[in-house]
Amino acid sequence: MPPSSPSENILQTLAEQIKRWGKEMGFQAIGITDTELASHEAQLQHWLDKGLHGELNYMAQHGNKRSRPEELIPGTLRVISARMDYLTVDAKETNAREHSDHARVSRYAMGRDYHKLIRKRLARLAEKIEHATQQLSAHGAPTNQFRAFVDSAPVLERALAEKAGLGWIGKNTMLISRNAGSYFFIGEIYTNLPLPIDAPDDQNHCGKCTACLDACPTQAFVSPYVLDAKKCISYLTIELKGSIPEELRAPIGNRIFGCDDCQSSCPWNRFAKPTDEPDFQPRHGLDTAQLIDLFNWSKEDFLERTAGSAIRRSGYEGWLRNIAVALGNAPSSIPVIEALKQRRDDSSDIVREHVAWALDRHSTL
Repeated sequence: MPPSSPSENILQTLAEQIKRWGKEMGFQAIGITDTELASHEAQLQHWLDKGLHGELNYMAQHGNKRSRPEELIPGTLRVISARMDYLTVDAKETNAREHSDHARVSRYAMGRDYHKLIRKRLARLAEKIEHATQQLSAHGAPTNQFRAFVDSAPVLERALAEKAGLGWIGKNTMLISRNAGSYFFIGEIYTNLPLPIDAPDDQNHCGKCTACLDACPTQAFVSPYVLDAKKCISYLTIELKGSIPEELRAPIGNRIFGCDDCQSSCPWNRFAKPTDEPDFQPRHGLDTAQLIDLFNWSKEDFLERTAGSAIRRSGYEGWLRNIAVALGNAPSSIPVIEALKQRRDDSSDIVREHVAWALDRHSTL
């Protein structure tokens, strides 16, 4: 077998360095893949054609750039995929589960918004790669170009991470790792460097398990691996800007921002490892907060306490709408009813509608 060329040796060494640098910067795993996503492109188009994306109009935009990295960033040959865990020891999900007068917030949103932190880390990693590749020109390597993304552009992040060997896409459409479950963020660096690629984890490890499908409160899964976003609680409480369909309000329970049920029910998350990233730790007592206290936030309170938080995405009106639904599902009590009455004449049509629904629920309980 002929020996590898010097450039291949150098690129292999660089790939190993990239993975080491990534872990030094707080990423738990780094994988490298090519840009071929034809099968995922077909699945995406089928999902869009069936209208399962609801109001996620951005999923249908940008042509094929989402599934063809080289069209988004010309010259892209490889994608460096990075994983950062976000599970925290202090997130008291069980407390909110057991007490329906408490608010349930998706684990990823309890701390600071992950976008800025991960983008900074990826930018630092890209800078180190750029510096290293300046030394490759003598060996015929191309001038390096890179672009970092963290849920911020038309990128099929989970598909790329799966190809890069970071896990497999499970029946709940989440990326799952045998070693770390699914409580993690992913980000990418697009580059024109012809780095050696990693082998994908080409075996699906979900088996016959349907725990995630069975656990979904709104039965949002059309079938294994196919999610109807219009029924997903994360979509309803974050992305949807209008009224939540009445038939889906009761199943939402006390979830006011996102939903982790298809993750918390997954057996593979017994391997999820807690993070020590300070920015991911719960803020403002969101892991123990009571619905009435959050419902009493003024707009100024909301803006102050959600600064640097993913919760800002729902907007203040959406925040009150979501909590009104949760209060409608809470045990009937004088404090709950009085809190709802305080918002009965809210300036927002959306808030008033959901408050009226919640009050009607208590009048019939």
